[in-house]
Amino acid sequence: MQNFVFVRFFAKPGSEDKVKGILQNMVDNSRQEPGCMLYNLYEMSAEGKHIFCLAEQYRDDAALEAHRAGSYYKEYRATIMELLDGPIEVNILTPIDAV
Repeated sequence: MQNFVFVRFFAKPGSEDKVKGILQNMVDNSRQEPGCMLYNLYEMSAEGKHIFCLAEQYRDDAALEAHRAGSYYKEYRATIMELLDGPIEVNILTPIDAV
């Protein structure tokens, strides 16, 4: 079954450019993975907070696990947390009616 992952990052004030750069690196690398079907980066502002969102889709569970095993994934997880104003929100969605 395909996995759709929706992730939100709440950047600390003043860290927006650094967070965006780290996430853009993830986009560039993740789109090269054979099991990655979709990897898009979005941004928004809400209640005075700058939020980055990733929409990700993987061929199957093995592709998602391979993504998480990548060196760039581990580097991003090790560096981004200090730039965020709260935990990363990761949601793995189950499709009901998706194309």
